[in-house]
Amino acid sequence: MRLIMQYLRPHFSKILLGFCCKVCGTFCDLLLPLILAHLLDDVTPLGRLRLVVLWGGAMLLCACGGLLGNVLGNRMAAGVARDAAQTLRHDLFAKTLRLSGAQVDRFTIPSLESRLTSDTYHVHHMIGRMQKLGVRAPILLLGGIVVSATLAPALTMVLVAAMPLVAAVVVGVTRLGVPLYTAQQRAADGMVRVARENAQGVRVIKALSRRTHELARFAGVNNRLAAAGYRSGAVMGAANPLITLFLNLGLTGVILVGAQRVHAGVTEPGAITAFLVYFTLISNAMLSVARMFILYSKGVASANRIAEVLAVPDDLPLQAENPPQPDCGYLCFEDVSFSYHQGKNHLEHISFRLERGQTLGVIGATGSGKSTLLSLLMRFYDPNSGCIRLEGRDIREIPHFRERFGSALQQDFLCTGSILDNIDFGRGLPEETLRHAARTAQASGFIEALADGYSHPLAAKGVNLSGGQRQRLLIARALAGTPEILVLDDASSALDYRTDAALRQALRGQTHAATVIAAQRISSVMHADRILVLEEGRIAAQGTHTELMATCRIYREIAETQLETAVLE
Repeated sequence: MRLIMQYLRPHFSKILLGFCCKVCGTFCDLLLPLILAHLLDDVTPLGRLRLVVLWGGAMLLCACGGLLGNVLGNRMAAGVARDAAQTLRHDLFAKTLRLSGAQVDRFTIPSLESRLTSDTYHVHHMIGRMQKLGVRAPILLLGGIVVSATLAPALTMVLVAAMPLVAAVVVGVTRLGVPLYTAQQRAADGMVRVARENAQGVRVIKALSRRTHELARFAGVNNRLAAAGYRSGAVMGAANPLITLFLNLGLTGVILVGAQRVHAGVTEPGAITAFLVYFTLISNAMLSVARMFILYSKGVASANRIAEVLAVPDDLPLQAENPPQPDCGYLCFEDVSFSYHQGKNHLEHISFRLERGQTLGVIGATGSGKSTLLSLLMRFYDPNSGCIRLEGRDIREIPHFRERFGSALQQDFLCTGSILDNIDFGRGLPEETLRHAARTAQASGFIEALADGYSHPLAAKGVNLSGGQRQRLLIARALAGTPEILVLDDASSALDYRTDAALRQALRGQTHAATVIAAQRISSVMHADRILVLEEGRIAAQGTHTELMATCRIYREIAETQLETAVLE
């Protein structure tokens, strides 16, 4: 609840005004049965039509006041819920973008998506309904009991006798509800994860005829979500029937006692009629309180999940600036080691130096640590030991460090919009700069062959382009911002050898950035100024292509196999 109160605090004045409107509207509703009892017992027997019309007009005014107060209060409550949820959703999204790679790995992408969508919706719904029901229901409940006690104290005692049973149901349901809804949201995370994986890999699933397997996998997580929903629904669904049962038993008792008192002449019929109206109001108020606690259980469970993300400290803080170290070159790794899970190192004792304008090639088998090295370079993670320096300064001390990069990564994406929009990526770059980047990336040829050229619309993830076309657009995006450091992570794997060669030639002639290329192909790195050969997270060798061909068996075997294949092709 602390998180929710934090986001409601800026809207306190609007909440207070809505509270006043709801209070006025609710008191108008409470006056109606009291006026009705007076009209039946005191005014009607006088036979004076003018008084009947006068008190009827008073009832009409109360009805209009109740309508106006409740409508205004509900509108203000909806506005507060909308604005608070909007701010909460924005802050959660902003925090998600600031999470380090390790924190994203811990929460998982599907869980973050679920917290940003369904959890914020539950909080939004709770804030709105709590304002609407949280004022009206208690006033109707307590006010109805107080006013009915003045009409018929004996009947009120029959009603009050049912209240402990109702309260026990509400408290029990609330205590069980929060953990049950938390478990349900975790099960929803699992279903989102499987659905996301299937959406991303739908072509592979079809190509390998794994439809039956994936249906079974989805059925498993769907059944777990359904079971969690059944457990929470069974507990919460029992609240209304039990409360209704206890209230109806109380109503039965009221009717029996009231009939005896009217028969004995102790109580007037108008008072009994008003009491039954109040009993209906009180019953509805109790059901509203029960619904309010059910919403509270959902909202608190979701708010706790959101608070887990918002409360995590920044994992990659900016450190205090120290004097730069001399003789480090433009970019260097100094004995860097790193592990994703603080266990076995995925990179060990990585050291190299790269000058401005030079190209570093990184090659190795799958799982050798190429992408991990680039993740450390762009500070998605911090090394466990060692230091990464740029112009002699520890990168952990450099503000806006990633603004110096242009990158085309393995898991990069294209979004819906035109080709020009995807190359620009919201940076507001001049169109000529974007076109020049496309020419350098060898993308201008296929773009200009399209009927609408650079205005050609792309589907989500660029699925209406080939793999090689997507890669060239991603490289164009990386080049468009004139980066100081260009990072290409297997960014030309879908290109044919001729286009790959033309791209490398264009990069050498067009960019003055320090370039780091991680690749499986020898042809992508063989012209680099320095090449790192990684094997199981360690540097097996480093040097130029000529040096490695003479001294490194691993590199030579890869080169001979790939270059022979290229010649045959």
